[in-house]
Amino acid sequence: MTGQGTASITIEGGCHCGAVRFEADVPGHVRLLSCNCSMCAKTGFLHMIVPHGDFRLIAGHDALTSYRFGTGAAEHLFCRTCGIRSFYQPRSHPDSWSVDFRCLDEGHGVAAEIEAFDGRNWEAARTALADD
Repeated sequence: MTGQGTASITIEGGCHCGAVRFEADVPGHVRLLSCNCSMCAKTGFLHMIVPHGDFRLIAGHDALTSYRFGTGAAEHLFCRTCGIRSFYQPRSHPDSWSVDFRCLDEGHGVAAEIEAFDGRNWEAARTALADD
């Protein structure tokens, strides 16, 4: 989740092969969510929540493929070429993208704190997010 009132910086990132590229305006210090759900536990995704208005897809719209499971509320977007999910639409934050912190370009300058998120028990964990 973005966080703590520090000045905004513009970061860039993307998939492994470079077909998908994005940029976003984020605080200099962010809180990341490390989720233990079946998808995130297997991929190591570190969630940085970025409001839709602060995120720009600069390349690769046509390179993205979509996958939905469970409730279908989340839209997981993968690069067709390399298979990397650098960002997606989470069900927990319908007005934001979840960007994988590990997909940011080196030298981004963002400081981060990692918080565990119990995605295996999604309903209870989602309620706890609302208390933030």
